[in-house]
Amino acid sequence: MGRMHSEVYGALDGVNLVHLCDKERAAAEKIAVGHGAAVSTTLDELLADSSVDIVDICLPTDLHADATVKALEAGKHVICEKPMAIDIESADRMIAASKASGKRLMIAHCIRFWPEYEILENLTKSGQLGKLLSLNLTRYGAFPSWSSDNWLADEKRSGGGALDMHIHDTDYALYLLGTPDKAVSFGTDDHRGVSQIFTTMDFGGTVVHLEGGWNLPATAPFKMAFRAIFEKGAAIMDAGPLTVYEDGKDPVTPEIPKMVAKGAGGNLSDLGGYYYELKYFYDQLQSGAPLDRITPESSRLSLVTTLEEIRQVKEAR
Repeated sequence: MGRMHSEVYGALDGVNLVHLCDKERAAAEKIAVGHGAAVSTTLDELLADSSVDIVDICLPTDLHADATVKALEAGKHVICEKPMAIDIESADRMIAASKASGKRLMIAHCIRFWPEYEILENLTKSGQLGKLLSLNLTRYGAFPSWSSDNWLADEKRSGGGALDMHIHDTDYALYLLGTPDKAVSFGTDDHRGVSQIFTTMDFGGTVVHLEGGWNLPATAPFKMAFRAIFEKGAAIMDAGPLTVYEDGKDPVTPEIPKMVAKGAGGNLSDLGGYYYELKYFYDQLQSGAPLDRITPESSRLSLVTTLEEIRQVKEAR
């Protein structure tokens, strides 16, 4: 994800990537060479760099809180990868540090900014197709065995597939519809934590079903998809481009420009929501406007909700 974010910073006007930190110097140097950036192997060295205004944290989940608090206390704004933290207490420390320092904190829930999901948001809130009746959100793939020191396989560090991958869709459902009236979860719990999860939520009559995980065979492709059924139509993105179906009209496939990463790796080659979330953070800082699309408190709620989903799965076994 650090490589992916570096691609975005290279594409954003007015933003300079000036310092990279990785415990493996060679890993930082590989990215830094394209930006003329300084390199260090400790967070303290990076925070001592007065040219740094924003720290972008792409560390394992269990390290998010300590690094975020330290950066905020050093007077830096922080954007931190999702999930916000490994537990609620850590998330609360991050929020408190942001308030005490007066510096901004945003958690990088990129799906809120992914173009296809933004179109779905607009359809839902505009009422163009009537009330949203049901929504299926899907996200699955093979286990991400490429993580440094294989930290994703350690449930105490990553929270398993439910907290690392499925939280994308939990966060989006809450962002789109608020807090559910009811929610029930089932899933598969193995040596890497909850690796596959199925959750059904009821939002005042709108039913949302979420399926996600990373326990597919190594050769299986990554997939994210949704199917939204409205009173007067549907919006479907599944193994193809997003298509909007409105009663009495021909199907429409919105044109969505693709911003292709240059070898950043990861599951997707399109910068998509990664670009738009980081641009939003930068633009809001520049203008002094609030981060109202994604507050630390809303990211905390997504963490709380996903941890409850995990609890239900584990208790059912």
